[in-house]
Amino acid sequence: MSATSEQPTDVVVVGCGPSGAVLALLLARKGRHVVVVERHRAVFPLPRATSFDGESARLLAATGIGERLPAISTPATGYRWRGGSGQTLLDIAFDRSGRYGWPDASTMHQPALEELLAAELAAQPTVTVHRGLRVVDVTQTETTVTATAEDEDGATTTYHGRWLVGCDGANSEVRDRAGVSVTDLGFSYEWLLCDVRLHQPREFVPTNVQLCDPQRPTTLVGSGPGRRRWEFMRLPGESSAELNDPATAWRLLEPHGVTPDNATLLRSGSYRSRAMWADQWRWGRVFLAGDAAHLMPPFAGQGMCSGIRDVSNLAWKLDLVLAGRASGQLLDTYTVERRGHTKAAITASVKLGRVICVTDPSAAADRDAAMSASGAGRTTRAPEAVALTAGLLQPAAGGRGGGEVIVAGRVEVDGVTGRFDDLVGRGFVLVTTEAPDALDGRARALLSGIDAKVAHLTPAGQGPPPGRVGDVDGVYHAWLAARNASSVLVRPDFHVYGSAGPGGVVELVDGLRRQLNGD
Repeated sequence: MSATSEQPTDVVVVGCGPSGAVLALLLARKGRHVVVVERHRAVFPLPRATSFDGESARLLAATGIGERLPAISTPATGYRWRGGSGQTLLDIAFDRSGRYGWPDASTMHQPALEELLAAELAAQPTVTVHRGLRVVDVTQTETTVTATAEDEDGATTTYHGRWLVGCDGANSEVRDRAGVSVTDLGFSYEWLLCDVRLHQPREFVPTNVQLCDPQRPTTLVGSGPGRRRWEFMRLPGESSAELNDPATAWRLLEPHGVTPDNATLLRSGSYRSRAMWADQWRWGRVFLAGDAAHLMPPFAGQGMCSGIRDVSNLAWKLDLVLAGRASGQLLDTYTVERRGHTKAAITASVKLGRVICVTDPSAAADRDAAMSASGAGRTTRAPEAVALTAGLLQPAAGGRGGGEVIVAGRVEVDGVTGRFDDLVGRGFVLVTTEAPDALDGRARALLSGIDAKVAHLTPAGQGPPPGRVGDVDGVYHAWLAARNASSVLVRPDFHVYGSAGPGGVVELVDGLRRQLNGD
């Protein structure tokens, strides 16, 4: 078989699903050269994920596709659980203008999202995507990592990079080649997944419903414009073969008003959910992200979102290390931050699943009574994004600490009103109510060295002078006031590094410098 070898690049990304594509785009926006190796010759045509939350929409927008997201998604109105007798057990209302600048939740057709990402990748001069290749080996030295990929005819090509990230899914070749073990919680149920296109528009309120019915736990969710998904849990004593019969799909869909006369069944097939994470997320110059690093039950809708968070965390860290602006120790914070964050999401999803997947009528009745008595069925807002508790954060002893995801508000800059992220910019951002002269030369040099933006805020109702940022709705002033702070330093993944009170902005910036340098 023939073999060729490519010239070294900054980062080799294995897998071009949402996680791999987002990583490549974020690196490309920093001018990094990226090679993407993907086993499928075209975008995978069937959806897996059906939604993304407001924080993930904000991260997706950072890749350059923000203006096109509304065309392939639909804001969701809420998520409701109903008990065996139809009573409301849980009710979450979603806001179309959420705290992170996007709808709290949006439904989407995953192939459409991947097509958007693929088109954006094709427009990047520093990104090369190779499709139809399966990675069969990964080796590394102290300075480089090499992926060997094989095509359908057995011809091999080697790709060399300074770093490699495996975003190659649940059956990750990169994870296997690295010999990384996994922790599996053993929580697994089989579900029949039915993707449907309705012939006529129908309104579903709320958009997403979980039927906690012991007769047949069932999930009903939007899956993008004109599409909807039903999922039916396999019951004890029911065979997989019976569940996978198309006649079974239509039989189960009929009580929901879905028949061959008014809908097209795009897909029906069973899948088995899993709850697991990789025990190591870094192996020398190799990292794992997305489904290669973790799998979770679907009940919180965080699988794809977690992968997007993984690569949004890793991309800017790789860029700083590649640029020599941070020590290699920074990359160790990726595992610290993302593994702990994702383990919490997985265990939360398992907890939800243990409530949902109850088929014993007596146990279900007890569950429903307990949840009703606790008031769990009252309507609540979508929860805030989960904060980081360790990693590249301001030490609480030296300041106010960090970790949470900062809100997104409207601002005015040079007479134009819009989202803060769009008008001020992304990356590191210092948001402050202090005057420009509060920053000394050393702080300015550090901020300049990491391409940070500085947003000097003026209050709502005051037209900002040139060089200042008007807080149109007072969102940022209120956020700072609630934390008794006048300045906040935000990381490129929108998590707060730390904050400071009046006169503390220089120390805030210097604290980041020390951590980036590994001091």
